[in-house]
Amino acid sequence: MNDSPVKEFFKTCYKNKNFLIGVIMVGSVILLAIFADVIAPFAYDANNPKEILQAPSMRHLLGTDDMGRDLFSRIVYGTRITLKVAVIGAGLQLVLGVTVGLICGYFGGAVDKGLMFIADLTYAIPGMIAALAVVTVIGSNLTNAIIAVAVVNWAAYARVVRAKTMSIKNQAFIETGIAFGESPLAIMFRYILPNIVPILIVNISMQLPGTIMSTTTLSFLGVGSQPPSPDWGWMVSDGIRYVSRGPWLCIYPGLALVYTVFGFNIMGEGLRDLLDPRMKSQ
Repeated sequence: MNDSPVKEFFKTCYKNKNFLIGVIMVGSVILLAIFADVIAPFAYDANNPKEILQAPSMRHLLGTDDMGRDLFSRIVYGTRITLKVAVIGAGLQLVLGVTVGLICGYFGGAVDKGLMFIADLTYAIPGMIAALAVVTVIGSNLTNAIIAVAVVNWAAYARVVRAKTMSIKNQAFIETGIAFGESPLAIMFRYILPNIVPILIVNISMQLPGTIMSTTTLSFLGVGSQPPSPDWGWMVSDGIRYVSRGPWLCIYPGLALVYTVFGFNIMGEGLRDLLDPRMKSQ
């Protein structure tokens, strides 16, 4: 007796080591973010002038910073910022990219040329330079940093969605929908978009690490999260001043960032193998 599709899917996921390890790593970050109030022994902004720049110990597992704040607690609370960046940043990029891609691919002509010229122009400009320019205009904080990264990275989604829309729009089921009087909006979002979802899932998972890194870099440069935020990029930037006296201030937030980005990366590779076997990793 054959297994159900659900069982087959879970068996395939179990065999896919990249996906399995990635899910465990990303899942651990999510659990830290959800239970940060329980796991962290101190508040992320709790100062203690008597315990400034203390090395890792039983009381402070990862040491303290220049204001006596517990580094372990700040890193744990920082997972919430990282996931906020991932969810909001990916969501904004997805909405912009999918909308533009569907419109360009479906209508073509002058609309396609005009919007894709903007997309290609955005894609051609170095992302970090463009993001810095946007943040300079709209102001320095985490929300604006997320918006800036989304504004300069949406074009990658638009190009993929446009290409897939152009390959789908002439198929028989689309022509049937048009014959029954469906509006262009309904055709795009009810008929075409569901057929693009698998490749969008793959693209989101592959783009997330870049979104996290870009926003963290803006915080590192001082135009993203502002103190006393437990943003990992800001913590590394602030810790550089004390690298000779307290190297743990840079090392541990950096390791947390590497762990999270690596987890999203290999989960993305696993998803790509599951949803697009033609691009299976060697």
